[in-house]
Formats: sequence, structure tokens, C-alpha cells
Amino acid sequence: MDIFNKAGVIVTSTLVMVGMLIACQVKEEVQPPAPVVEAVARKLAEHGGAAAERRLREWEEQGSPVAARELGLLYILDAAKHNEAVRLLEKAALAGDTVSANYLANHARSGTTVSRGDSERDMPMYVQLASQRQTK
Repeated sequence: MDIFNKAGVIVTSTLVMVGMLIACQVKEEVQPPAPVVEAVARKLAEHGGAAAERRLREWEEQGSPVAARELGLLYILDAAKHNEAVRLLEKAALAGDTVSANYLANHARSGTTVSRGDSERDMPMYVQLASQRQTK
């Protein structure tokens, strides 16, 4: 009976060490590919959920332009989060996200105000960004 306890301890300690090594190698700062971010955003849009929104927010804070765009597009319809939505879309557009730049440029061209107060100053930038991306 004593041999089985020793073998269990050895197996358990080995599994714990392997788990610790795997955990040490995992990078928290790795940004997921765009399709993964968009799938999480679709889930959030369809079903809601604080966990999905928190995950998108983490990826946005790590610098993912796709996560910033998806959060901005989710927030744009909520009046309370409108300024945050515009900030996120601007961040994504300046990081090279063409969908965000096109979204903001289309609103600029249609005359729809996207941001409060300083829309006249910001709109040409979005139009210019969208135009540059389309010509490439």
C-alpha cells in the first residue's frame, strides 16, 4: 500500500510541475487573431455577458485595434457610452483598422455627427484615413 502512495505523490508532483511550466510559458500579452475577437464580439452582441465584454476590454487595453473597433461599434448605439465609442473607433482607425476609418468617414460624409463639439475638426482625418486605405 505504501508503494501506491509514493507513486501517487510522484505523479501528482510531476503533473503540478508540468502545469507550472506551461503557466510560465503562457504570455498574457498575446493578442488573439481578428476572427477570434470578432467571434467574441458577436457573442456579446447576441447574448450579452460581462465576461465577453471584459475579455474585449482586456484585448483593447493590450493594443488590439480589432477589439477597440468591436467595442466601439457595440457602444456607439448607447448614448451613455457614445464618447467612449468614438474614442475607441478613433484609436482603432489610427492603428490602421480600415473598418473603423471607413465607419467614421461614412458618418463624416453623410453629415452625421459622430463626436460632440469638435466633429468639424476631426472628420477630415477620418475621410483622409479611409481614402488612403482604399487606394492601397
